[in-house]
Amino acid sequence: MKDTESHSNKHALERIPLFSCLANDEQEKLIQIISEKQYKKNSIILMEDDSKNYMYVIFSGKIKVVRVNPDGKEQILVIRKRGDFFGEMTLLDGKAQPATIVAMEDAVVGLISKIDFEKYFMQNEHVLKQIISLLCERLRESWTMLKVLSLSDAETRVRAVLSHISSVYGIKDLRGIVIPFKLTHKEIADHSSLTRETVSRLLSRLSQSGEIEIMDNKHILLTSHFIRPY
Repeated sequence: MKDTESHSNKHALERIPLFSCLANDEQEKLIQIISEKQYKKNSIILMEDDSKNYMYVIFSGKIKVVRVNPDGKEQILVIRKRGDFFGEMTLLDGKAQPATIVAMEDAVVGLISKIDFEKYFMQNEHVLKQIISLLCERLRESWTMLKVLSLSDAETRVRAVLSHISSVYGIKDLRGIVIPFKLTHKEIADHSSLTRETVSRLLSRLSQSGEIEIMDNKHILLTSHFIRPY
């Protein structure tokens, strides 16, 4: 791993509470043994029901966690970006992957083996407390998505999706809250279980009312006029 890449990847790992709980020497050792894999946009990283022995850390790019409905329609459960991780559940309970993981754009992912996960994380009391906190956070995310999908009104559902994503990743500035990555109309539609045409129409309406702004880099700004549904 090149020095610049190692420094960048270490910065990504330092954002993870599980990693920051480790002593400096343990962090350095873990950096050296993490293997790295590249994925092209739309490629599958993990299939639902796969049984893998790794925890995955996103060094660059963006991924989505999805379930495919019986009719073949994709439902986005959650979006993860640089500094996030996934796959820890299969290491903790030994069961198969509960959803499919897909690269939303070209991505570089670090792999931490089950052996190293148990060596560096499961033997550390501070890390175990972080794991409990993590599981609670992931459970709350699931509850939020169930609430979004229970909403009958399409506009309220889109507002709820934007609110949820901004609450996790949003960056506040004087204008409002910026979602700091590109979201296509189809991705928002898949997140909210609506058609792309419906989402496009609703985003246009929200833009015209001044509640959102599509910025030059395609990031979405939720202005101070944006009404949160919950």
